[in-house]
Amino acid sequence: MYTLFARPGWGSAIVELQLAWYGLPYAVEDVGNPFTSAEARARLAPMNGITQLPTLLLPDGAVMTESAAITLHLADLGIGRSLVPGVGEAARPGFLRWLVFLVANIYPTFTYADDPARFVDEAAAQAGFKARVDAYAQRLWGMMEDAAGGPWFCGAGFSAIDLYIGVMTQWRPKRPWFAAHCPRLHGIAEAAEAVPELRAVWQRNIVLP
Repeated sequence: MYTLFARPGWGSAIVELQLAWYGLPYAVEDVGNPFTSAEARARLAPMNGITQLPTLLLPDGAVMTESAAITLHLADLGIGRSLVPGVGEAARPGFLRWLVFLVANIYPTFTYADDPARFVDEAAAQAGFKARVDAYAQRLWGMMEDAAGGPWFCGAGFSAIDLYIGVMTQWRPKRPWFAAHCPRLHGIAEAAEAVPELRAVWQRNIVLP
């Protein structure tokens, strides 16, 4: 049994979707907001020193953090219907490039701008810092828009990147911005939310029509 420490709608949703896709047995332990809840930080700290989500407890008791690492690990289990293109597949280099791009470049913009006070002491400067980080994130999303294939990000094959896009486009600057400025990513996000096997997980994490 896997145990996923999570918060609805947060980055843990990306891992929960993958656990469900692969049909792995798992339990979700919802924690509070680690930014604001000392109890949540205390719960996560023994397993994850930076008290971030997702944090995944493996069946053998080992702990995994970092969503990209978890993505590759789950694919390595060889369960089938892999969300990671295999070695030798034409889509693999692009998948690896953009997976790391998402987690190394776009994802940190939320870390910095969600709570600017953690990084900028002067209250007067925090709004400007947040605005500049958010603008930078929009430029990065534009790069992904240019790289997006169809019908899925990597072309014909549904992959973990489509799940990242589905979850992360619910965050700032939110879906209406993506519809206007990144229509291919917007379409991929909506298609990922429509995958029947994942409907319950999407519903738990994101309010769907």
